[in-house]
Amino acid sequence: MNILLIEDELRVADFIRRGLKAEGWVVEHAGDGETGLDIIRDRKFDVIILDLMLPGISGQQVCQKLRARLNKTPVMMLTALDSTDERVSGLRLGADDYLPKPFDFDELIARVSALHRRATGYASNGDEGKLQHQGLVYDSAAMVLTVDGVVVDLSAKERELIAILMASKNKALSRERILNSVWGTHEDPMTNVVDVYIGRLRKKLGPYGQLIATVRGAGYRFG
Repeated sequence: MNILLIEDELRVADFIRRGLKAEGWVVEHAGDGETGLDIIRDRKFDVIILDLMLPGISGQQVCQKLRARLNKTPVMMLTALDSTDERVSGLRLGADDYLPKPFDFDELIARVSALHRRATGYASNGDEGKLQHQGLVYDSAAMVLTVDGVVVDLSAKERELIAILMASKNKALSRERILNSVWGTHEDPMTNVVDVYIGRLRKKLGPYGQLIATVRGAGYRFG
């Protein structure tokens, strides 16, 4: 599952992101509403987890703008304001579910899974959670990458890296976005860790390594 998390509290965002990734899901993080809307404009997500209290435009405004674009991606709203009026307002603006902070993480997982099932009509064809391009298949549920049917041994970060690249096929991803999604916002933005891991991943993919293209002055693109 490909998830966008829009949350400005870095500690909370890191907690949620780590937990979702442990489920084998691909997670993109945005720290404010405008950034989240920009990301949604370029990419498709299975579920959006949206904090209500955001800097700049609020979570309610993000949801309203999203629905105005006729984007039907399921939205789970998070908020520390557990009032009936807030919940009703969010749901009327297009949110699909609401979860007050603090919350039990197992409940978040269950609710996100339920949103995805409803959005896909409860379809289950065995391919849910799989990203595929040519001879490459990444199964996010099993956390396994196969190259022409052969399992490739990857580290945890390499798995997260190939997942975000394949989920963003044909889209240029900046080093900063990759760094934030895979290593987190605490990592030094001047580090070359992204380039080092891209090099390792290319070698492990063999002839498919050339699918990870360097976009000069921007970052990397898969496909």
